[in-house]
Amino acid sequence: MIVTKDLEVRAGARTLLDAPGEQLRVQPGDRIGLVGRNGAGKTTTMRILAGEGEPYGGEVIRAGDIGYLPQDPREGDVTVSARDRVLSARGLDTIRHSMERQQEIMETAGAPAKRDAAIRKYSRLEERYHDLGGYEADSEAARICDALGLPERILDQPLGTLSGGQRRRVELARILFAASGGAGKSATTLLLDEPTNHLDADSITWLRGFLRGHEGGLVMISHDVDLLAAVCNKVWFLDAVRGEADVYNMGWRKYLDARATDEARRRRERANAEKKATALRRQADKLGAKATKARAAKQMVARAERMLDELDEETVADKVAHISFPTPAPCGKTPLNARGLTKMYGSLEVFAGVDLAIDRGSRVVVLGFNGAGKTTLLKLLAGVERTDGEGGVVSGHGLKIGYFAQEHDTIDPAKSVWQNTVDACPEVDEQELRGLLGAFMFSGAQLEQPAGTLSGGEKTRLALAALVSSRANVLLLDEPTNNLDPVSREQVLDALRTYTGAVVLVTHDPGAVRALEPERVIVLPDGTEDLWSEDYMEIVELA
Repeated sequence: MIVTKDLEVRAGARTLLDAPGEQLRVQPGDRIGLVGRNGAGKTTTMRILAGEGEPYGGEVIRAGDIGYLPQDPREGDVTVSARDRVLSARGLDTIRHSMERQQEIMETAGAPAKRDAAIRKYSRLEERYHDLGGYEADSEAARICDALGLPERILDQPLGTLSGGQRRRVELARILFAASGGAGKSATTLLLDEPTNHLDADSITWLRGFLRGHEGGLVMISHDVDLLAAVCNKVWFLDAVRGEADVYNMGWRKYLDARATDEARRRRERANAEKKATALRRQADKLGAKATKARAAKQMVARAERMLDELDEETVADKVAHISFPTPAPCGKTPLNARGLTKMYGSLEVFAGVDLAIDRGSRVVVLGFNGAGKTTLLKLLAGVERTDGEGGVVSGHGLKIGYFAQEHDTIDPAKSVWQNTVDACPEVDEQELRGLLGAFMFSGAQLEQPAGTLSGGEKTRLALAALVSSRANVLLLDEPTNNLDPVSREQVLDALRTYTGAVVLVTHDPGAVRALEPERVIVLPDGTEDLWSEDYMEIVELA
């Protein structure tokens, strides 16, 4: 259970949330959708609920186990296997390794006393392992992993050999494995920030069923409205204009109706109040012309102002970022050419011998199952990583690459929004940069905010802003619509439709593929190149 008391959340000088009393509570059986526009404070609030951040004011009281999935999870030791990472949620990995060590001693020890000590220790460890459901846990963990698109073949691979999407799914599997408690249900409070990122359609369906059956509390940030509608029985709406949270004790569909009704009520009340206030001011103007009526006139003006101040502030139209892509610089016919690209992780081959020629203005989609190397291919093309074979990337005449990383690797979390932009666009003057950031909804004190404290949607906008001034003529886009609210996503799709440079796109979003209108497709890990056809659209959601 989680209870907040007089919670106040700020980002710099900006108040994101003011929730007096015990307005925000998470109890067993609550399945809460935490919603609001990008930048409203959803991710910051979630981090505070999880104990990963401190509120500006008030306190958060937690009881029981909490499973927190941040938007950008940072797992620890990347040399451990995916299986051990999941099992570590119940401490079973450590016990299992200790059992294996004692078994090795039993088999190799020459001295009887040493062998007997190992047998006694192994027996104690085995009893503990059994009590924690260890023998059933491995198959249970594998079942959860498989449901999330992590097949058995990769569970014994080190985390460092997995793609970013696979590592994020390992972290989700770890949290759900801990919450299942060996019986499929528990009182763990789950705090999940965009849990469907990197999941295919089948995995999302499975997750929906798991969350609906979860007996503990749940707070979930998601732009997947179908998931919210299927799972949530409560909604917290963070109002970016008022800096307040509206609590709706109802499901998603009823919430949409209730919020529409609430906004219509506020508009009517404000219109009526403004009409009455205008009448009072006119009367005050008439009375004010007479010295004997000046006091009455002031009282009328004060009453008019008080009438407006006491109203709930009407939610004004949300500001929208003017997202666009750069005007591409001139370049030759084939600005980017790659031959024989190969990537290995130890003895594991991700892909080998991939050839790719990006002509001026061409539009290419990269497809493949999770872990096939889609993100790795973009990193090789961007020069972030090097090929392991003899091949390489050849820059054509006038090449300017713009790279958008799905894990926001191009953003330095320790630097401010402003400094990140200056570093990305060193040749652009200050006035132009401020105008650019303003178009992407960054201004005032937010320019000095550390980039690491931004929400996922804000990081996406910041990374996209850096692309605009680059004059890139080849864009390498890795999941550019992740973490975006519906309005911002549509802005990105419009930018894709109108961009005249070349694009190499990795995405699970069918809308992004349709907006791009691709000419060609590269299918990994084989590196097969083909002309685009609608037959490939089915792979987009499954990949």
